Amino acid sequence: KNRFHFFFTKLTYQGLNFCVFKKKQFMDRKQFFSMVGIGVGAIIIEQCLSGCAKSTTSTSVDFTLDVSSGPLAQNGGYLVQNGVIVARTQSGNYIAVSAACTHEGQNVTFTNGRFYCSRHGATFSETGAVTKGPANAPLTKYLTNLTGTSLRVYSA
Repeated sequence: KNRFHFFFTKLTYQGLNFCVFKKKQFMDRKQFFSMVGIGVGAIIIEQCLSGCAKSTTSTSVDFTLDVSSGPLAQNGGYLVQNGVIVARTQSGNYIAVSAACTHEGQNVTFTNGRFYCSRHGATFSETGAVTKGPANAPLTKYLTNLTGTSLRVYSA
């Protein structure tokens, strides 16, 4: 049920004073919680949408990996470190690109000579170029340098 509060107010129009009878409606409990729910829902939706924003990958990368054991010791292996996916191709070369898919930030994997995002099926070449959407921006490519069993991954 709606509750009303009645009151008089003074209205002045062209120098004449009038008393006006007004009513003010108060929200009932159901209306109040409905409005609160809408406000909270709007905040949650905004946060969810901002979470879907493309992630920014640091372009300043410089670290070293021991490739004598672990997944990089074999052709086709890969690992993710410091936001970078480092992979060993079937021909034995080492490649490194940003690990986050440019579509929604999900980490990609390396399989069959390509980088693959399992969230929506985007694929990238060994150089990080988009080969299948929905991603439309390439992965950031990093340089690699192998000295003995130490692989340095760094920014250009």
